[in-house]
Amino acid sequence: MDGLNFDRWIAGWRGPALAALVALVAGLPGLLMLPPLDRDESRYAQATSQMLESGDFVDIRFQDEPRWKKPVGIYWMQAAAVAATTGVEARAIQPYRLPSLIGAMIAALACAWAGAALFGNRAGFLAGALLGGSFLLSTEAGIAKTDAVLCAAVTLAMAALARIYMTSRAGGTPERRHKFLFWLGLGLSILVKGPIGLLVIIPAIVMLTLWDRDARWLRRLGWGWGLPMTALIVGPWALAITIATDGGFWREAIGGDLAPKIAGGQESHGAPPGLHLLLSPLLLFPATLLLPAALSAAWHRRSEPAIRVLVCWLIPAWIVFEATPTKLVHYTLPLYGALALLAAAALTQPIGALSRRLGAGLSVLAAVMIAGIAVYGLNNFGTSTAQTWATMTVVFAAAAAAVGSFLLLNRHAMTAALVSLGFGVLAHAALVGEIRQLRPLAVAPQLTKALKAAELHPAQGRVPGPVAITGFHEPSFVFLTGRETQLTDAAGAARALGEGRPAIVAEADAEAFTQASAGLPGRAVATIRGHNYSKGEDVALTVYAPPGAP
Repeated sequence: MDGLNFDRWIAGWRGPALAALVALVAGLPGLLMLPPLDRDESRYAQATSQMLESGDFVDIRFQDEPRWKKPVGIYWMQAAAVAATTGVEARAIQPYRLPSLIGAMIAALACAWAGAALFGNRAGFLAGALLGGSFLLSTEAGIAKTDAVLCAAVTLAMAALARIYMTSRAGGTPERRHKFLFWLGLGLSILVKGPIGLLVIIPAIVMLTLWDRDARWLRRLGWGWGLPMTALIVGPWALAITIATDGGFWREAIGGDLAPKIAGGQESHGAPPGLHLLLSPLLLFPATLLLPAALSAAWHRRSEPAIRVLVCWLIPAWIVFEATPTKLVHYTLPLYGALALLAAAALTQPIGALSRRLGAGLSVLAAVMIAGIAVYGLNNFGTSTAQTWATMTVVFAAAAAAVGSFLLLNRHAMTAALVSLGFGVLAHAALVGEIRQLRPLAVAPQLTKALKAAELHPAQGRVPGPVAITGFHEPSFVFLTGRETQLTDAAGAARALGEGRPAIVAEADAEAFTQASAGLPGRAVATIRGHNYSKGEDVALTVYAPPGAP
């Protein structure tokens, strides 16, 4: 396709729409193929299903325990997706993931929309496509939790802010729709993940104002109606949850969740500063090829207003995330739009030799890391089918790095980016396919399958419920078997068997269970062996049918 035809394909609304399509293609394999994941995804999904079952859309709960960690936004979105598709009784994880996939598409679209205004249609499309095809966003697009939606909200707000800023710098009047999108993105970011979006947006505004030594453009944000609009998005639920929990939600969310992450490494996720930077070549892949060029453009072209707004989006919040003791790989995802736009901006000018060499080297390094992940999974948990997917992952990742690097080194940067993007999306899809075939990791689906084969699953109605289980107390099993699932010990499993209910007993509890259930004529119908990746330990779980079961 020649340059003129390509430019016609991405002109106007078509560029952002095609970028969103890239995000759809990249995220869809994860949404469709992965089983319910532990722990966060299944906790979100189960809490959403309980909302639909109980009709209480204010108080968030996992089984009988309050889940007062994040605001309600993602639960409402998931509930709407489930209600509009399968229904809660289906116990299918895919509908719960739809908001994340749509969020990834919106993030890519907003990034392309901003890039078209800042650097032209071609750079705009490429920025959105690189963001949508990145390993981190395409992975989060297939997981039912907050991060892809947060990325969408923050990217939308920052894209609108960039257009308002550029219009003000040029002496024009910002459009009302741009202001509306800014406040909408800000409000949704708060409703989805509390103050995290503010940690990106507010430092960007402050740094941009200080850098320019000019705050006059801030008066054009539409404060008079924007702040009330944000309050209208967040306020009703905030008031309702305060009343419903007597303030308990805020004590837990701030004192029990946010504060420990700031004070220290929560839940064994502590790491020194620099971790996010070290992981960025892997998580940004296949855009890794242009990462050095993006950083070079940020430095050498920092006097340009369009570059300046992206630097202010990226740097302050990145420092905050690096300085925070608790580190998870997805924390910096709301900043990846700035990196993608800087990468696209770098393509509007010739890329220097050093940036090309470093980009090629980082891309090869990221491909080696992806291949290492695929080989590790195959060697430790794989089957013959997984071997095929692992091979495809290695081949596509290697092609993304090798072909992209060759083209970049020979000064075909735009083609290098597009080719690397195509192979990178295929590598991600193949890796998802491999993970699906790592059956020892899918403990909860195997247990559910064994229950159904023995006609012991509560949904089948052949025996009383709920199922009692020892050892494996992961949310994925609760999601697949229902809210009443009993997470218990050996004595509790024995009591369940005596009450005519199914019991699942971990190997470590077998002796205690045998003693507690002495004289009960229950029988073992299946033993499931696997690996609980949440705890990093192998498990062996035996399914017991109660007396009188079919």
